[in-house]
Amino acid sequence: MSDNDIALKPKTKVKLKLDKPKLYKVILVNDDYTPRELVIMILKSVFRMSEETGYRVMMTAHKLGSCVVVVCVRDIAETKAKEGIDLAKGMGFPLMFTTEPEE
Repeated sequence: MSDNDIALKPKTKVKLKLDKPKLYKVILVNDDYTPRELVIMILKSVFRMSEETGYRVMMTAHKLGSCVVVVCVRDIAETKAKEGIDLAKGMGFPLMFTTEPEE
């Protein structure tokens, strides 16, 4: 090799490995004050459930004390829970949604 020759090395490509975001559960907590029709209406409007699915989720929470409504990323879970709480509070009822990490 002479002094003018340049030895080229191939560039190595670095692939970034992104972690999947942690998922959170939105949980409907049963109470004895909020009417069933209002709970179903909130599940339909906030969580885009059908009438039948909303009824089943509401009845599961009624029988067991709580029920997982949806599992999604943290920001969406907290936003949906707050929307549901605010909607019920605006109508004068103490309906409660909580969020917790999925295991």
